[in-house]
Amino acid sequence: MNASKTLIYDGSFNGFLTAVFTGFEQKLTHADIQKNNQLQSGLFAENETIFTNVEKAQRVWNGVQKKSYTAIKNIYFSFLSEHNNIEALLYHYIQKLMGSKYYGSADFSDDGVLKINQLAHKVGREKHRMEAFVRFQLTKDNVYFANIEPDFDVIPLISKHFRNRYADQQWIIYDVKRKYGIFYDLHTVEIISLDLTDIHSNTLEKSSVFTNEEFEYQDLWNNYFKSTTIKSRINTKLHVQHVPKRYWKYLSEKKEAV
Repeated sequence: MNASKTLIYDGSFNGFLTAVFTGFEQKLTHADIQKNNQLQSGLFAENETIFTNVEKAQRVWNGVQKKSYTAIKNIYFSFLSEHNNIEALLYHYIQKLMGSKYYGSADFSDDGVLKINQLAHKVGREKHRMEAFVRFQLTKDNVYFANIEPDFDVIPLISKHFRNRYADQQWIIYDVKRKYGIFYDLHTVEIISLDLTDIHSNTLEKSSVFTNEEFEYQDLWNNYFKSTTIKSRINTKLHVQHVPKRYWKYLSEKKEAV
């Protein structure tokens, strides 16, 4: 039985699951799974490049699903956390799950299992915040555009929500931190990358990108927000807890507070 090995994958979720399959196939007790663009291996480490295989990835996914539906969510959500060394943590988590007769994914006495559950919870919370705080602006191409800058890579998790909610309009949600986004064309959602010379956040200053009507609406909304805010009743601590300041630059009603 091999004790340890570095498995290098392409950074995709299917690529990671393929690496897990390889680790199990080779009976690795510890698999140092790393993205190919972030490789940090020891001088004498044995490396193997893993080519994404959807069939192998599906076999791992199905195996986890048979054990626990909660584990499926925990694995995917925590993978999107981009936490340092998340692949090794997940490899241990899946090992624990597959080797347990009952509820390995709920064994919180195991530090690795507890960490994965905590990360999945944080990513889930960020997902809900993005679904609540995204603000679209209408471009002159008749496409609604919104920037986000989440703590975690939640774009894959919010796609369904916005497709269902805004099914009758074209829109783009762009993650300025990770430099990719999703575009809905009234039929399908596609992953896109954009060459943005300027990062557009919701603003009261006019731009050639957006329609005049959009800025009239933003101004109206901002005035409404100010008129309905009673300063003597503001609970700043509670407000920041529900709407963290890092989101304010993308909310038109917050422009004067940024």
